[in-house]
Amino acid sequence: MIVQKVIALLIMVIPAAIAMYGIKLIRDAFFYSTAPDVSFLWGKLILGVLAFAIPVLFIAGFILHHERKKNRVQPRFMIREAEDDE
Repeated sequence: MIVQKVIALLIMVIPAAIAMYGIKLIRDAFFYSTAPDVSFLWGKLILGVLAFAIPVLFIAGFILHHERKKNRVQPRFMIREAEDDE
């Protein structure tokens, strides 16, 4: 039981660390663009947005999957079952 909780914690912490690095890249792209000899860093900005958005979506999906298994979500977030046409 403890091992499962540690694994779940790691599944949440590693993407959160990647998302924090993405925020750092976005911040660096904006602050380095204020320097007179540096143009805007589009690559760093796009990489930062991706490094932020993908882990956040992963964490959201993980939480939604976990809550669906325990049946603790609103009906609009439940998976709809296929209806028979017979």
